[in-house]
Amino acid sequence: MSETVTLGFTGDVMLGRLVNQRQEHRPPHAVWGSMRELLSELDGLFINLECCLSTRGRPWTLTHHPFHFRADPAWAIPALQDVGVTWTALANNHVLDFGEDALEDTFVALESGGIPYGGAGRTEADAWQPSHVRVAGLDIAFVAFTDNTPEFAAAADEPGTAYVEIDPNDEACLERVGDALARARAGDPDLLVVSSHWGPNMREYPPPSFQQFARWLVEHGADIVHGHSAHAFQGVELFDDSLILYDTGDFVDDYAVDSVLRNDRSFLFEVEVTETGVVQKLRMVPTEIAEFAVHEAFPAVATWCREKMVERSSPFDTVVDVEDEALVVRLPQ
Repeated sequence: MSETVTLGFTGDVMLGRLVNQRQEHRPPHAVWGSMRELLSELDGLFINLECCLSTRGRPWTLTHHPFHFRADPAWAIPALQDVGVTWTALANNHVLDFGEDALEDTFVALESGGIPYGGAGRTEADAWQPSHVRVAGLDIAFVAFTDNTPEFAAAADEPGTAYVEIDPNDEACLERVGDALARARAGDPDLLVVSSHWGPNMREYPPPSFQQFARWLVEHGADIVHGHSAHAFQGVELFDDSLILYDTGDFVDDYAVDSVLRNDRSFLFEVEVTETGVVQKLRMVPTEIAEFAVHEAFPAVATWCREKMVERSSPFDTVVDVEDEALVVRLPQ
């Protein structure tokens, strides 16, 4: 039997505002709470960083933008390094919250900390450039983009995000994303991951257009689709031997909690792949945010998470088993 590699995917990691304030009085690793050991044991860990890393800049006011998130890189980079964050998506609606100076600080902090990123860059070409990282001998390619906040889009000579208006029936969208996928495939990676910050907040199910688009991504080479943005986890789907995580919810933040959708609850999504990059299994560990840190969910909360994930995955006919406190989805071999 071949060796396997375990890759972790999370929803939004927002280290600013009250999280940042709390971290002034505790060690960097405290933000990972009781999940720290599980995170550290992964062979690779991939997140969406829902803030900039800077102490500079002014809040974005050029257009309506009510929330602004930034974290001090002096503690945030050691925290990311502590659990071995391997790559982070920056294609989202908060990376330019404090303007171009803070975005540049984010690039410099991640680069100095040895943490690759994608989905934002100093130019439009940089923002859309696929990333490649090595994890336990695997070459993993990443393509990252967002349909949030068009005013944050990078231009030919201006920094910003890899922005695209997602429409599976729009040729311009398909050409833009398809070109990035083709460039990622040209490197002949063992695994191709698409990280998409898409759609509106507080939705339990992806719209039909996103389902169509996610399947199109798989048909054009994606082995794993890593969705985030809704602040509520959505269902998972197996399609053509690939894995679609429609939305991975929130992992760490200080957000107000919706009493019905419970955006403080989600999962660590552990994907087991072979040493040649074949996706074999998904294991979902229930999590909950408390005291501005992420924790493994207590039994009653874990039960709620499992029940909701089974319910939200049922439209895709996904077979989900329970192992210990986690949910498991096995891909056909």
